[in-house]
Amino acid sequence: MPSFDTVSELNWVEIRNALDQANKEVSNRFDFKGSDARAELNEKEKTMTVYADDEFKLGQVDEVLLNKFAKRGVDIRSIEKGKSEKIGGDKVKRIDKLKEGLESELAKKVVKLLKDSKMKVTGSIQGTTVRVSGNKKDDLQAAMALIKKDITELPLQFNNFRD
Repeated sequence: MPSFDTVSELNWVEIRNALDQANKEVSNRFDFKGSDARAELNEKEKTMTVYADDEFKLGQVDEVLLNKFAKRGVDIRSIEKGKSEKIGGDKVKRIDKLKEGLESELAKKVVKLLKDSKMKVTGSIQGTTVRVSGNKKDDLQAAMALIKKDITELPLQFNNFRD
């Protein structure tokens, strides 16, 4: 039976490269001379910490980061911004979560979308993925188009396509 998996995965290599490029640009920019502005990645906890001297510079670092992510093909919908907090003096930091995998609510939304569409496909939740199966490839391709059109909260990928 033909099937595919709907997932939301992050390309950690591209994220690391974008962070390195952003840190390099921030360290070379004139308005950041003598500043402790930087961004750090924690892959285990799936977080990114942004440090700056004040709120304005935090926004500037954020802008550089988003530009680098866009150039590297990292979808910014997978970044959940945290609240900035003071860490002494004027210095601030913000911890952003990097979302990977479909949370149960979103997975249920995908399955409900497929059921409500009256297509001849079925969706089943398997951990952080949704497996969609059907009798024909055309039905699966139509399901992919429907999911891409209606689910916009996270960047979705379709992999493990089987005949």
